[in-house]
Amino acid sequence: MNRLVAALVTASRAVRPAAFRVKDRAEVERLEADTARMRAAYLDLMRDSLIGRLNEDPPLPACKVDGYREEFRENGWDWPSKAPSMIGAKRMNNVRSECERVIKADVPGDFMETGVWRGGACIMMRAVLKAYHVADRRVIAADSFAGLPPPSEGIAADAGADFHTYKDFAVPLDEVKAAFARYGLLDDQVVFLEGLFRDTLPTAPTDALALLRLDGDMYESTMDGLVHLYHKLSLGGTLIVDDYYLFEAHRKAVDEFRDAHRIANPIIQIDHYGGYWIKGDGRAQGIAVRS
Repeated sequence: MNRLVAALVTASRAVRPAAFRVKDRAEVERLEADTARMRAAYLDLMRDSLIGRLNEDPPLPACKVDGYREEFRENGWDWPSKAPSMIGAKRMNNVRSECERVIKADVPGDFMETGVWRGGACIMMRAVLKAYHVADRRVIAADSFAGLPPPSEGIAADAGADFHTYKDFAVPLDEVKAAFARYGLLDDQVVFLEGLFRDTLPTAPTDALALLRLDGDMYESTMDGLVHLYHKLSLGGTLIVDDYYLFEAHRKAVDEFRDAHRIANPIIQIDHYGGYWIKGDGRAQGIAVRS
């Protein structure tokens, strides 16, 4: 819409007096400011609803937290009982701002998350596309939709991990789709990859990614995402590691991959748990495509 308005103003300059040009320019600026305010209000509301802040959604009993606590929801320190996301306001703001950044910078590619739980971060990705009227990018949500798997034999970094025993982490695909539908965001711009990452990510249906968010918690799941998807991340694209500062196995996979491929782009800390970096020149990083 903004491009159309600008084009109309440009075309009219040749035939309109100078006084009208000034008025038109001011009107375009006013309309653009109004659009930006409405877009921000929509995405603010989405954030607060997705993390359970809007209705002060209490945490799940497994969190052993007594009622809703704003500080916990800000930082993603508990698991909402009904809201679609457990990542908290700071990490949700990061998802939103990086989606907006790559759109404005025209970084090519889709948005993708590996490990989606109830779908909250992916719903925000789709909401950003809607807010900016972007129809040529997709959101790809990859998950087992049955909870985390037991540790694989031979993966020392994952030995002893018990994520698979947490029943609250198992959210069926139908429930995730229903969450998208409640926000009016379930359409053909959302793609679901159901299954273990080792099986689904090698053939993920995308040629380019502008944003990749890894939230698999474990070493193997994190490495699967990096090995099979990082080469698809465009220069200037964003790689988000949800629990880099929380889980040692998750961090180990990231650090090993960065070392192996000489990735020097600095990791920026989001909150107590999450981090991200912006992909620089792959020619200086030795990025190799693996199949």
